[in-house]
Amino acid sequence: MGSWVVRLIEQSGYLGVGFLMFLETVFPPIPSEVIMPVAGVAAANGQLNLWLVILSGTAGAMLGNIFWYLAARALGLDRLKPLIDRHGRWLTVNWSAVQRAQRWFEGHGVAFVLIGRVMPTMRSLVSVPAGLLKMRFRDFVIASTLGTFAWTAVLAGAGYRLKSDFHQVDQFIAPMANAVLVVIAIGYVWRLITHRAD
Repeated sequence: MGSWVVRLIEQSGYLGVGFLMFLETVFPPIPSEVIMPVAGVAAANGQLNLWLVILSGTAGAMLGNIFWYLAARALGLDRLKPLIDRHGRWLTVNWSAVQRAQRWFEGHGVAFVLIGRVMPTMRSLVSVPAGLLKMRFRDFVIASTLGTFAWTAVLAGAGYRLKSDFHQVDQFIAPMANAVLVVIAIGYVWRLITHRAD
């Protein structure tokens, strides 16, 4: 996987970085934890500029973030309700919880999006509730851009500092991502067991 990313970034430069980050956000074939450190290594070796790497990665990811936001907003809560009524148990949510989330999101949505953008495995998902609950587009873009920029900067900066030894970045971040996945899986099973319909 890493060698394919290296080749694409070497051949396509900033466009390749942005394209990979867009793909990672819309349909994650490869994680940003691989893409951005590889791009940072390329910058360290003089092939690319570090700041342009960070900006192109942020731009690509933001295109994906906006795609999911608009898709969720187009779906809307009215179309979501029949799905929850029919499949609420497997979605581990009921309509009362959606209404509570809507009220909470009105006061805390910006913080939710901003923090969510720097959480491994959760980064791509935060666009969906933001769109469904009709978060103001300007606030969504600002919070998403700040969080996404921070995430790409950390990963690219790590690759830049480690230079050719970018595998160390994956060794550090992969266990964190796996731990988050385990917590999510346990939480999902728990919610299935304790789920109550409206």
